[in-house]
Amino acid sequence: MTLDQATTLIKSCAGQMNARYKNVVFDEWAIISLIDNKGHLLAYIGPRKEGFQQNFLTDAGPLRAGLLAREYNVGDFEFERHGVGLAFESFMVLGKGIYLICNNTVQSMDGITKDPLWLGAQVPFVELSDKFRADPLVHAR
Repeated sequence: MTLDQATTLIKSCAGQMNARYKNVVFDEWAIISLIDNKGHLLAYIGPRKEGFQQNFLTDAGPLRAGLLAREYNVGDFEFERHGVGLAFESFMVLGKGIYLICNNTVQSMDGITKDPLWLGAQVPFVELSDKFRADPLVHAR
C-alpha cells in the first residue's frame, strides 16, 4: 500500500468512527516511521502538526515502550486507557517500522470508552487494521 492509499483509508475510518460515535473519537491521526531508530512524520491530520513533532516523545507516554519494542505485527494495535490531553491514546502498526498514532487532544480513552457508542465506533478501526494486515504500508526512504 502507498502512503496516499493509507491516508485515504485513515480519513475514511476517522469519518466512520466519528459518525458511529456521534462525536470526534480521535482528532489527531499521524503516520510515523521509526525505521533505523529515527522518527519521521510521514502524514498528519489534526490541529497541531508542529506541536506533534516537537512533543512526540513526551506525548507517546506509556505507548512509547510498545512503539520502540517492535514486538507487534502489521495490523496490531494498542490503546492507553489513561492518557490525558496530548498524550497519545493509540497506535496501530501499518508496515515495517511504520505506525499510525491516534489521539484525542481533549479526552482520554477512559472518557471515550465510557460512552456506549464507543463499541460501534471500534468496528471501522478494527476493519482498518485488517486492511493493513492484508496490504501493509511500504514507504520508500
